[in-house]
Amino acid sequence: MYSRHQRKFQVLYALCDALLVVLAFMVAFAGRQLLPLEREFDIAPAVRVLLVIFAVGSNVLLSYALKIYQNVESLSPLRILTRSFRHVTVTMLGLIVLEFALRLDLSRPFFALYAVSQWALLAGGRLVARRYAGAWRQRFHEPIHVMVAGTGETALQVARQLEAAAAFGFRFDGFFRLPAETEVEEIALEQRHPVYALGDLRKVLEQSVLDEIIFAVGQSELAGLQDVFLECDEEGIRTRIALNQFPHVNSEMYLETLGVIPLLTFSATPHDELRLLVKRTMDVLLAGMGLLVVAPVLAMAALAVKLSSPGPVLFRQERCGLNGRRFTLYKFRSMVENAEALRPALEHLNEKQTVFKIRNDPRLTPVGRLLRRSSVDELPQLWNILKGDMSLVGPRPPIAREVEQYARWQRRRLRMRPGLTCLWAIEGRDQLDFDTMMRKDLQYIDNWSLALDLRILLLTIPIVLTGKGAN
Repeated sequence: MYSRHQRKFQVLYALCDALLVVLAFMVAFAGRQLLPLEREFDIAPAVRVLLVIFAVGSNVLLSYALKIYQNVESLSPLRILTRSFRHVTVTMLGLIVLEFALRLDLSRPFFALYAVSQWALLAGGRLVARRYAGAWRQRFHEPIHVMVAGTGETALQVARQLEAAAAFGFRFDGFFRLPAETEVEEIALEQRHPVYALGDLRKVLEQSVLDEIIFAVGQSELAGLQDVFLECDEEGIRTRIALNQFPHVNSEMYLETLGVIPLLTFSATPHDELRLLVKRTMDVLLAGMGLLVVAPVLAMAALAVKLSSPGPVLFRQERCGLNGRRFTLYKFRSMVENAEALRPALEHLNEKQTVFKIRNDPRLTPVGRLLRRSSVDELPQLWNILKGDMSLVGPRPPIAREVEQYARWQRRRLRMRPGLTCLWAIEGRDQLDFDTMMRKDLQYIDNWSLALDLRILLLTIPIVLTGKGAN
């Protein structure tokens, strides 16, 4: 199934989820009122509307973040049940936090009824979607008749994908053979498919229905097919080009336009502008709230640094940010004032490759050692996040002389905005070697999602509180 078809059905899944969440809320509300409990239950209409809007919004956003709508049909029933349970658990925690913040004092039996009914309805809806999605697509869409131009290995791969998509309304009707290819009458895959000469395109159009042609040919052959593309354009036939002959390992391909010029784009880093905007919005909101919450801690740390040793309160250092952009990173000073001047004499004690790290660094002040152990020294970077230099989650920002020593494969970590915490910070922190840290950063980039950011943030909190793995 084409990705554009998937996006359309993702919207339908989201609408269905929204309706099921509203229904679950109504069931829980009515059920609680019918329970013969001592305390009468009711929720003001305005509060009810607010709760429903929050419940629908949090459910749909979380489903998109977890990519639940992208693979409903491929999940096993057990996976649907367990994922729906985790999904409902997270959204219920969000609702409880909202209740606490607004001091609503809602009934606990209502929460229990809502959680159970929400899980039952969402899981049930997804089980139904898993079973009948293909039939719905066929019912609401005319079959799409597709042929493949080319008979090479790429063409065979495309043909197999089309055969597998038959349940979603695709009808694979055969191949067009290019002049330089071997003459055969048919090709056997799961079924046997006829092979026509590309010069017979007009005859095929007159004798049968054809909606699309996918050209699975080499780059050198595309230039000689201009007349064929023009003929398809005049006939109104949709044409596509299989592009897996372009070399790429980590990149995702997508098409966009510059004015009226179509551009094929290869991106080895996240490029979904909407999700990246949500990430940036979360950064601003959480960093802003964080600065307000930890303001007393910032004040006490600043005073402790100032009184314990000579030198500035804040340590400023130039770091490399998104795509190598330079910015000034802020930390509470944890070392003696001339720490950088003392570094050459300590190079022989360095315990890591590329980065400079010494266990029990002698340049640390007593207060600085405490600040590092508790990660309080990193809190001024919330200001870097507000400015847009950094994100809450992302690869840690390196200094320029470290980047100069990077191997080529390591430089891709610069293609994501650096973060206050990262994947390796929750999977070993300073105990990991340099190459492992690099691979963890690339693993984060390749698998990035809003849900992964949330997981890293939540797991960072207990690690910071216990000081586990910090040097």
